[in-house]
Amino acid sequence: MSYSRAYLEDLEDRSLAPYGARSRDSRGRVHLDREPGYRTAFQRDRDRILHTTAFRRLEYKTQVFVISEGDYYRTRLTHTLEVTQIGRTLARALGVNEDLTEAICLGHDLGHPCFGHSGERTLHDLMINQGGFDHNRQTLRIVEKLEERYPGWPGLNLTWEVREGLVKHETEYDVSDARGYEPDLACSLEGQIANVADELAYTAHDLDDGLRSGLIAPLDLQEVALWQALVTDLKIEPCAPLSSLDRHRLIRSLIGWGVTDVVGTTAARLQEEGIDSVERLRARGTPIIGFSDQARVRHQELKQFLYECLYRHWRVVRMAAKAERVLRAMFEAYTAEPAQLPRSVQDRIAPQDEPIERLICDYVAGMTDRFALEEYARLFDPAVRV
Repeated sequence: MSYSRAYLEDLEDRSLAPYGARSRDSRGRVHLDREPGYRTAFQRDRDRILHTTAFRRLEYKTQVFVISEGDYYRTRLTHTLEVTQIGRTLARALGVNEDLTEAICLGHDLGHPCFGHSGERTLHDLMINQGGFDHNRQTLRIVEKLEERYPGWPGLNLTWEVREGLVKHETEYDVSDARGYEPDLACSLEGQIANVADELAYTAHDLDDGLRSGLIAPLDLQEVALWQALVTDLKIEPCAPLSSLDRHRLIRSLIGWGVTDVVGTTAARLQEEGIDSVERLRARGTPIIGFSDQARVRHQELKQFLYECLYRHWRVVRMAAKAERVLRAMFEAYTAEPAQLPRSVQDRIAPQDEPIERLICDYVAGMTDRFALEEYARLFDPAVRV
């Protein structure tokens, strides 16, 4: 016995809430592409993202801690997997398309450069006269142009719904630029889920990494209301040194708290507003998903704490400053003498109608932390073989 695509599409139609995206109703792909007989269009998009070079490179790209700081801390890849797990949980609880949610979550950070947000800020400054750099738009550029896997077209030829979810990805630290993807309309609920799953994931695992690294101590969190609520509920001494087991319990409880609040709050809003179709959801114009008022305040307080005590910790700032020097030096060296670029990059220059700076930016943004540090040494350390 096997389930055909038609059967899976029927299953979606029967099981999803009325505001859930059906793969059979997709607006389709830019290029004509024969769909497989046993996967839906969104399942195929998920698989295409998973097999990209850009996805594999996430393993060695910074989340908060540069890869040289140790192999325990989250990377951009492990962050992506945690976002995807939370996203699927939210999608199933709210009755929307898990496969579409998963595809958007897996692809949401493909465009992130090496060295995390420090790398993004540096590339944006370097590209300010060429339109800047934004990792959401870079993600779209990767899936529409830079990944070369098919003879008939550039990119991955993903469905419109996945591309919309990628370009409309937005959190407190990510502002979307949805030109060409109906910016006046709200994203699908699946895309909105990817946004809130991202925030829940990075808040939880950055706190975990901060505690594990010793940059944050439980005593530092004594004024944070959400922390106090969690340790009280778990009967953990709030200011005492944390065991690994208690740290895991706290992070698990934090994620569970967030998911529970988002599901309950969003479900209530959907019912109150009578959202009974994808079209009505999108016509709303703004996201419907989110925290309750009290939970939002508590979550925001924790995020502000992380910004002040972890992201601006002197050791993290030092790592960010090193990253900026590395990227700036490489970018300037390549633009001053493009012949230093690998032949594969040079071959793209002549046929392209884009400024050379954009092609160099593509190359630098695609580097992993490790490759960038090695390339920096090859460019500037006379003792290192080129």
